[in-house]
This record gives sequence, C-alpha cells and structure tokens, in this order.
Amino acid sequence: MTNKLMRRTEFDSMVEPAGRRCMSGATALTLGLMVWLCAACGKKVEQAAPPPPDVLVTEVVQKDVPIYSEWIGTTEGKINAQIRARVQGYLQLQDYREGSLVHAGDLLFKIDPRTYQAALDEAKGQLGRAEAALTKSQQDVARYTPLAKEGAISQQELDNAIQANRANTAQVEAARANVEQAKLNLQWTEVRSPIDGIAGIAQAQIGDLIQPTTLMTTVSQLDPIKVNVPISEQQYLKFARQLEQVSEGQQSKDQRPLELILADGSVFPHEGRVALADRQVDVRTGTITIVSYFPNPGNILRPGQFAKVRAVIDVSKGALLVPQRAVLQQQAQYLVAVVGPDNKVDIHPVTVGERAGSDWIVTEGLKPGERVVAEGLQKVQSGMMVNPNPFTEPTPATAEPGA
Repeated sequence: MTNKLMRRTEFDSMVEPAGRRCMSGATALTLGLMVWLCAACGKKVEQAAPPPPDVLVTEVVQKDVPIYSEWIGTTEGKINAQIRARVQGYLQLQDYREGSLVHAGDLLFKIDPRTYQAALDEAKGQLGRAEAALTKSQQDVARYTPLAKEGAISQQELDNAIQANRANTAQVEAARANVEQAKLNLQWTEVRSPIDGIAGIAQAQIGDLIQPTTLMTTVSQLDPIKVNVPISEQQYLKFARQLEQVSEGQQSKDQRPLELILADGSVFPHEGRVALADRQVDVRTGTITIVSYFPNPGNILRPGQFAKVRAVIDVSKGALLVPQRAVLQQQAQYLVAVVGPDNKVDIHPVTVGERAGSDWIVTEGLKPGERVVAEGLQKVQSGMMVNPNPFTEPTPATAEPGA
C-alpha cells in the first residue's frame, strides 16, 4: 500500500509541469487572436469613415422689404341699434327671421294695439267736443260784437264771449295734441327697424309684457364694418399727424391700406382704412383705440369677431434676408451656420431685425450671396464638412402647421 502511494505521488509530480505548459500555450494563442482581430477592426473603421452630412442651404438675399406691424382688435357694427318698445303692452307678433338682413321700416314686432286704438278713439271724441264748443263761442263773439256797439248788450258780455272763444281754441289745440299722441302710441305698437342691417336673436317672446325699457333685439349695420384696435401711446404719437389729417377729412399721402387677418389665419379680401382715433388714452392700459372701416359685402364679418389688423409702417432698403429656420436662437444670441466655398461650416452670431413673412432681416453678421444652412442646422458644427443641397421654401399648401 505504501509503494502505491509513492508511485502516485511521483506520477502527479511529472504531469503538473506538462499541464502548465499546455495552459501557457493556449493563453498565448488567444491573446494573439485578439490582437489580430483588433488590428483588423481598426483597418475597417479607417476604411468606413462616414460621409459629410447632407444639409439644405440657401443664399442670403438682398432686397427692399416692407415692414409690417400687427395689432389685435375686434369687429363691431358701424351702427348698433338696440330695439326697444316705446309703449307698454303684451307682445303679439314677431315678424322677422333672426339673423337675417332687414331694411329700415321693416316690421320686427307687434304689441297688442287694442288699448291704444281705444285711447285714440277717445281722443278723437274729445277733439270733436272741443271743436263744437269753439264753434259756439265763435258764433257768440260774432253775434255780440254788433250788439255791443249798438248798446243792446253790455261790454262785459262781449268780453266774456271773447274769453270763452279763446279758451275753446286752446281746448281744441290740446285735444288735437292728444289725438296725435294717441296715434303715435298706436303706431308704436308696431316695432320697426330704424336702419338697414342684420337683426339679432329676439330677446322678447310672444306673450311677454313689454316695457319701454325692454331690450327686444339688436340690429347692426355691417357694411362697412368697424374694427376697433388698441395701440400703444408710443405708436399713436408716431402716427398722430396722419390720424389728425384723417379726422379732418383729408387723405394723407403716407396712409397705407390695412389688411385684416381672420381667426383661421386667412386674409380678408378687402382692404380697410383708418377712420379716427378715440378722444383719450386708457390710463389702465396705456393704449388708445383706433377705429378703421372695412368693406363687408355679403355681411361675412359679424360683430365681436377676432381681428388682427396688419399694415406696412416702413420699408427697409437693401435688407438682407434669411429664412427664420436658418437662425438658431440660444439665450440672447442668434446664430447662423455659413457654408464656405470649400463646404466647411462656420457658425457665428448675427444681429437680426424685423421679421418679413417667413424670413428674418439680418442687420449684422452676413453678406449678400453667402450660403447659410436652412435645414439640418442641428447636425452641423463649426469646421465640419457638409454636402450642401439647394433649399426650397415650402408652399403654403405644404408648409408645416405654425410655419
């Protein structure tokens, strides 16, 4: 047993060095393969360098640009007639279609006329009695005058007849006035439109007891339509002279037509004109209301609509233009990416002015004819090579929402 253990120990001592030699060889082989693979990958990376990114570029354009200013206002009828009854009574009839065009004199409502017809008949009866009394007193004066001259009656009797005739004359005039008032009351039971315009929704219903203070409906004259726009005090002072000429009925040579932009973004097809300025500045907001009128055939615009009024206030001569999407704003700085003749990008700051449609007016930092990146600005850095392609401004039909 002892001999077997001794032979096993000698065998293990002989095998262990050989095993270590085998493991060292395998490790060396693995490391060699890894080094070779890394070298091969490096060569492939060098061979597959990415191409320059594609960007869309446009040239800086120089031209005269009109400068627009916009103000937010609301539409209002040129005349807004509040229809109220002049007499009291129960509403008997509504004789118009709500929201439709009515003309001056058209019947809108009718109040029960029977009470006022009876009052007119009574007034006519009183007038008849007064006229009869006047006729008798006139006859008395005519008969007493020669008798008084002959002494057949006293002068006192003649004077009494003359005074009675004068009193009866006054009674007749008062009775005639009562008849005219009764006629007016009867006429006012028919509530008619005072102007041509669009009649609103009826506020009174058939059977209601109508009072002279009851608002029954409103009729608005909409052609032309009034647009009220509040502007700042500074802007008012800038255009005060032109507004003064307009208020005096003079046509200023510097006055430009107004454009109206509706709530859906469309431009109203008819141009407007400034009519007048309000009498005072609102101390709460520091603005003054400017009234302008726009032709409104077909009464398309209605009172209370949102209205954005736009007008040309100046012309920038020889302005440099770039698309708004070509300008990157970072905090208080505006940046553009200029592509040089060697297709290398240079990002540098610029100074921008007013907006002109979908473009910026650049006052400093660019030259006419330079190429700027209009699409793909987020992919470039200064010193990077790019593959420039011409940029085409999208048409309104294909433009992105809010562009």
